[in-house]
Amino acid sequence: MTVLAIVTVAVWLLAFLIPSGQYDRNKSGAPVEGTYHRVDSGQSFVDRLNDLFLSPVNGLYGIQDEKTSLVAPDNVGSLYGSAGVFLFVLAIGAFITVVFATGALDRGIGRLAHRLRERGALLIAGVMVVFSVLGTVEGFAEETLGFYGLIVPLMLALGYDRMTAVGAIILGAGVGVLCSTVNPFATGVASSAAGISLGDGIVLRAAMWVVLTGVTVAYVIRYAQRVRRDPERSLSGFLPGDRDRGQAAAGAAGASEVPELTGLHKAVLVTTALVFAFMIFSVVPWSSALTGKADATPYGFELGWSFPQLAALFLCAAVLVGLVARMGEQRLSSTIIQGAADFVSPALVILLARGVTTIMNNSKITDTVLHSIEGVVKGTSSGLFAVIVFLVNLPLAFLIPSTSGHATLAMPILAPLADFAGVSRAVVVTAWQAASGWMNLWVPTTAVTIGGVALAKVGYDKYLRFVWPLLVLLAVLICGFVALGAAVT
Repeated sequence: MTVLAIVTVAVWLLAFLIPSGQYDRNKSGAPVEGTYHRVDSGQSFVDRLNDLFLSPVNGLYGIQDEKTSLVAPDNVGSLYGSAGVFLFVLAIGAFITVVFATGALDRGIGRLAHRLRERGALLIAGVMVVFSVLGTVEGFAEETLGFYGLIVPLMLALGYDRMTAVGAIILGAGVGVLCSTVNPFATGVASSAAGISLGDGIVLRAAMWVVLTGVTVAYVIRYAQRVRRDPERSLSGFLPGDRDRGQAAAGAAGASEVPELTGLHKAVLVTTALVFAFMIFSVVPWSSALTGKADATPYGFELGWSFPQLAALFLCAAVLVGLVARMGEQRLSSTIIQGAADFVSPALVILLARGVTTIMNNSKITDTVLHSIEGVVKGTSSGLFAVIVFLVNLPLAFLIPSTSGHATLAMPILAPLADFAGVSRAVVVTAWQAASGWMNLWVPTTAVTIGGVALAKVGYDKYLRFVWPLLVLLAVLICGFVALGAAVT
């Protein structure tokens, strides 16, 4: 939030120096290549000061005037602010918090680890795939911090080291977030900012998820088996008593000591899975996905839902899970409120980032920035353009580790570039989220990475030595996928 506050003031100051200009727009609102021309913003210093003052408000519910294109809270026109996404984040926060409050998800993962405790490679693969699935559908990342106390002793007991546990947890969830299919905090926010459906590009992202998850799982298993054969090859080493504590923890995790999944827990897990499955069904443009034609006539069963409907879905789903788990009216109400409160931070980041774009819009410098980049994009192949989008977003992801804030800030600039390059905006969203997810696998500005290595008692420098070959491999695969996606679309 501090970074975005600085960016807001910096952009406001730059707007005095950057010339105002605009493109002609087609019927869909996309800029027409080659039509950029200089215009007078018509803003006085007081107007600009008012835009800075109201930027967070405009970022939430600013209305864009259809004639002047200016954004203000009391205009008449279309919603420019991120109110829909803001409420959606609070709603899914309430839902996720209710699910965790039932204890079903934690116990389910614990049971999985217990069942596979004597089959090391299968345990690693099982934990990583579950975390990856949760990462790709709902951005499961910070929640993994609670599992180190379970996974580290199990890995030690099986003859692995602490780095194996770190790789299974951080990389399992991280590669899922990197290949987000319908993750509302990454794909959802970016798609909204790009003006496309959450389901656009889901086929490419699903293919990426399958391949990159498989590669990451194989990488961690290969390292784990190497350490098991020769403990001297461990990058993290072993602390005094690691082997003894690991064996003791494994013995304590006997069948009589691990709580079984109750009928209520199973019902909650099934309900949660059905909610996410329905969300995917409701947002996917099935006719386009199945025919490969972007302008295909929608099938009769398509819902075409967007953020307003999804916000309502997760609010209802939170209540449904609470009823299934028999939480009671008072506990359910307080848990929903607490869940929404816990997710206010990412929601505020979204509106602050959107507030920056309102300043750029009202001072009419957005198209000028687009025009300056148009020359770089012009003449490049669609595949090269997609790779450039991935590379450009790497430093931005370092400065703004929040996926929601990064997406809201970058997409209004990046998405129209796709129109110039003749590439689907969904490819830009995929390249952006891959860059954000790739950086968050190792940058020290994320709580998931730093908190994870601290909980596992593994040096951050040792983790970097462990992960860098995989990062190179993933970067190559990502560039290949986004280039292919751009060429196909």
